[in-house]
Amino acid sequence: MNWYLGRVGQYALVLLAALTLNFALPRAMPGSPLRFLAGEDVGMLAPAQVAEIRARYGLDQGLGVQYVTYLRNMATGQWGFSYQLGRPVIDTIRARLPWTLLLVGSSMLIATLFGIIAGAFAAWWRGRAFDTLSLTGSIVVDSLPTFWLGMLLIAVFAVELRWLPIYGAVTPWGPKSGWPYVVDVARHLVLPATTLTLATLSSTFLVMRYGMLDALGQDYIRTARAKGVPEGSVLLKHTVRNALLPVSTVVFLNLGFLVGGATVIETVFSYPGVGTLLYQAVLNRDYPVLQGAFFMLTVSVILANVLADAVYPLLDPRVRRAGT
Repeated sequence: MNWYLGRVGQYALVLLAALTLNFALPRAMPGSPLRFLAGEDVGMLAPAQVAEIRARYGLDQGLGVQYVTYLRNMATGQWGFSYQLGRPVIDTIRARLPWTLLLVGSSMLIATLFGIIAGAFAAWWRGRAFDTLSLTGSIVVDSLPTFWLGMLLIAVFAVELRWLPIYGAVTPWGPKSGWPYVVDVARHLVLPATTLTLATLSSTFLVMRYGMLDALGQDYIRTARAKGVPEGSVLLKHTVRNALLPVSTVVFLNLGFLVGGATVIETVFSYPGVGTLLYQAVLNRDYPVLQGAFFMLTVSVILANVLADAVYPLLDPRVRRAGT
């Protein structure tokens, strides 16, 4: 119990530090949100009008007062209104979140499955052509900039071959329900999901491969083979099961970071998720949207770490503590 209380305290401090940075970074950026609140003619407004606009959005208060108000609003779910859209921030994020979850969820599922399978066979066939090619390919793909990879896929499959849409999540004039709508969403999802999958596949592949190599060198593998256990059982029951332990941690951590890491990919493909919303908020100095989106991303990363801490002892009896 003391261990869990200590972990909760650590995550609470991490959350507080992240919230503080979340508050400070947008205000440290050059520029002012007044241009987006009052329009391009803000310089022509009288001082009284400027003061009224600042007071309406709480920008006339000191940073200390703004910080306390910000923490209280984050805790109570009152995230304010978007300067640009004029809508409640929480409603704006809620409308964009399903698209991000669809993109991240599908990419994580594909990257995890392919990474585990490819990593297992690469280690099992160590030194062969498949191992060399897959290892080289994963390192090369992982070294490519994500935005460049996305633009390359657009140039090949959307512009040259014209197989898939270039941008967006749905066709504006397309179907709105039924299977035609599902197919339309899936076609728009292919390119950004492929880009995000390729960007995250290598981490799962490499961890699985080296986990397999470590397991193959253990005494229990040699004992199983000496007892005449079939190679298929050695691969699946003895080697893969133990190699999956570090992979589970990587998957949980990737899940938390991918929600924020999808920002670049969503921007490249104009995908209407939280990442595109965050990018637009940065351009428009939309403090409430920035704070709400960063808060959501911070919580997702912390929850992923909590899940990893909670699940790993269940998967590996060696790290279980007495009485838990």
